[in-house]
Amino acid sequence: MSKNNEDINEEIEKETEPETEESNQEEKSGEEILEEKLKEQTDKYMRLYAEYDNFQKRSQREKDMRYSDAVIDTAGAILAIGDNLERALATDVESEDAKKLKEGVEMVMKQFNDALDKLGIKPIEAQGEQFDPNIHNAVMHIEDDAIDDNTVVEELMKGYIYKDGRVVRHSMVKVAN
Repeated sequence: MSKNNEDINEEIEKETEPETEESNQEEKSGEEILEEKLKEQTDKYMRLYAEYDNFQKRSQREKDMRYSDAVIDTAGAILAIGDNLERALATDVESEDAKKLKEGVEMVMKQFNDALDKLGIKPIEAQGEQFDPNIHNAVMHIEDDAIDDNTVVEELMKGYIYKDGRVVRHSMVKVAN
């Protein structure tokens, strides 16, 4: 019986040792599983954060584009008013009343130009510049050997450009060939 007790004790020791090792392995694999899950969740979080950041940036760009489109459309609709003011200023006046009226038109024209400037709309310089089909619209051509080819000789209607480089209205010009 003592042999049996010894055998039993050995068996118990053998059983407890592997169980301890197995439980450590189970704990490690449990820790490893938790670490893997944490890494997965962190990765998902980072991807979601990146997607959200991209969404915010894209939304801001779209908002800016809608705003600039609205500014360009609105400015394009009111540029004819500025043209008429310029025509009024180009007339010669003799009487004192007409001179006072012309001064008032000059003030309105200054306000008009200031409003365009605040919106980021600038006039396109055309006179004496090289013809650029992206910003100029050639409606007339002249033959003149004294002037370089493709030079704008005369601006018939002023063009305007928005701050992002988009043309609000092309300049109508006369070009030398």
